[in-house]
Amino acid sequence: MAIENLLQANFGYAIFTYLYSFFMVMYLGVQVGKARKKYGVKYPTMYSDKEQVFNCIQRAHQNTLEVYPTWLVFQTIAALEYPIAASVLGVIWVTSRFSYAWGYYTGDPAKRLRGVYGYIGLFGVILLSISVALKLLGVL
Repeated sequence: MAIENLLQANFGYAIFTYLYSFFMVMYLGVQVGKARKKYGVKYPTMYSDKEQVFNCIQRAHQNTLEVYPTWLVFQTIAALEYPIAASVLGVIWVTSRFSYAWGYYTGDPAKRLRGVYGYIGLFGVILLSISVALKLLGVL
């Protein structure tokens, strides 16, 4: 059976959202690599005792990686039933990670809050996932 017979046609939007998230994670990783070179922080050292800006760049990437698996799971569950809504919420979350990182890159950790709107996307797909679970359980 072909995959297009298993998934809703609009699931293609979700796939593009995953691709967008992949490029976001890669971008954040490249920024850490550049900062390692600029600030002389050698592998395997995760954080610098001297360079606050490096730590902020590293932390923006690390924090994103910490929440990324959770987002992927709920994004997928939500997108299986609500592909367009999940994709919109996913784009909000992914875009917010850029805002979060760029704020953090200033060296002022408080500016990471520029990405706080990402919780709309994260909690949105969690709520959609709860709806999917309730449907599967016959509650909705």
